[in-house]
Amino acid sequence: MDENIVWHNYAISKSQRSEQKKHKPTILWFTGFSGSGKSTVANALESALNQLGVHTYLLDGDNVRHGLCKDLGFTDEDRVENIRRVGETAKLMVDAGLVVLTAFISPFQSERDMVRNLVEDGEFIEVFLDTPLDVCETLDPKGLYKKARAGEIKHFTGIDSDYQIPTSPEIKIDTSKNSLDQSVQELVAYLKQQQIIG
Repeated sequence: MDENIVWHNYAISKSQRSEQKKHKPTILWFTGFSGSGKSTVANALESALNQLGVHTYLLDGDNVRHGLCKDLGFTDEDRVENIRRVGETAKLMVDAGLVVLTAFISPFQSERDMVRNLVEDGEFIEVFLDTPLDVCETLDPKGLYKKARAGEIKHFTGIDSDYQIPTSPEIKIDTSKNSLDQSVQELVAYLKQQQIIG
């Protein structure tokens, strides 16, 4: 790093921002195959948390690629950089005292662990949407699996690009067995149990 770049210490701390918001800052990191329900569950959970007065922000994979990461493709290298940028953004939001929800395939365990290591213990909750690939492919809400099978999309997770199953996620949900409401209730209960929200 350039020696002329010096870290500036802020007058207001993360704990002060958190105290003002009356809940603990954390990252809820949704991971799973395309079509597993990451964006759907994260959106519904954010709505539920908003009703409870929790200060949140949702970072969604497709939306981030319209701005912050619009210069990246889907090679393994670009996927790693995509998650690095999102992780650093989520870290800033945690410092602001927010509960950050992220919906990214994030296929590599090392990148998910990298984000976990950016924040303090207890500030990263890995939510694995353990919906089987064949179910996701049957649903195929965006028609992406069909295009990947036809060779129109390269480096598609689960087809010609690897997905590494989370080794020890805090929460595992199969959206083909849980209703959306059940999934949200389970997540809210976990956040209360961990005393992240009241």
